[in-house]
Amino acid sequence: MTVKISQTAEVQKFLENASGFDNDQGNNRMKTLIHRVLNDSVRIIEDLSVTPEEFWKAVNYLNELGSRQEAGLLVAGLGLEHYLDLLMDAEDAQAGHTGGTPRTIEGPLYVAGAPLSKGEARLDDGTDPGTVLFMEGQVWDTDGKPLAGAIVDVWHANTGGTYSYFDPSQSEFNLRRRIETDAEGRYRLRSIVPSGYGCPPDGPTQQLLDQLGRHGQRPAHIHFFISAAGHRHLTTQINLSGEKYLHDDFAYATRDELIAEIRFVDDPAKAKARGVDGRFAEIEFHFTLQPAAELTAQQRLKRVRALEA
Repeated sequence: MTVKISQTAEVQKFLENASGFDNDQGNNRMKTLIHRVLNDSVRIIEDLSVTPEEFWKAVNYLNELGSRQEAGLLVAGLGLEHYLDLLMDAEDAQAGHTGGTPRTIEGPLYVAGAPLSKGEARLDDGTDPGTVLFMEGQVWDTDGKPLAGAIVDVWHANTGGTYSYFDPSQSEFNLRRRIETDAEGRYRLRSIVPSGYGCPPDGPTQQLLDQLGRHGQRPAHIHFFISAAGHRHLTTQINLSGEKYLHDDFAYATRDELIAEIRFVDDPAKAKARGVDGRFAEIEFHFTLQPAAELTAQQRLKRVRALEA
């Protein structure tokens, strides 16, 4: 039987000391969080009989996770980022915030400062041989009124499943744009059909998923930040219909309301009218924003993002 000492007065005093409760310096919120983490950690060690070898293996795993910059990938893969969405959904329901396009995870690959266009934009730089994609839609309020001047901040992967900035082979802000909606709340974009992708097979996230008997694959998807004055900021993404992992997304980001029907067109006359050669794809998707009473609700969640001041 494992010896358990975590709840003794001596150890509890030690954990309070380690958390900084014996001084009046520092941050009280941080002290409270660390004290809970330490208490829960020692309970896990005791309850699950964690050996010193397992403990130091976990420490080394954290070092590797940080060196590969995969912490954001891991929290998505373990469902923690999706859990935050579920929690915010529950808080919204309790507060009476209803309607609108559902939120879903942001992921770790946003880059701030993409070029801003009015009404429409081309996202790709023309170097990827993927299928041309035309996408359009409107941004509405919950009464169905178009929101002119809304900002559609969009980003997605290339056909290799990688993102510009994080993939240095791509041009700056490739497949990333901000589009200001027109007087009818409409946005239009031309891009390429993105590919789904998986966790790096040699990385720490996939190594842990292997231990859980899980894959690390995502369906093809397109990310969005949607914002408009007087309305709640929306972080969401659409998953493309017909994808193998559509309902088996390792990051748990798929929601039925966010599945976008993608239509592939092989009609030469329609291709000519679109100004493209050969097959192309079309998506129509609309976004609805909830009203916001307070300014903070109109702003996106604060977190560290690439190139964001």
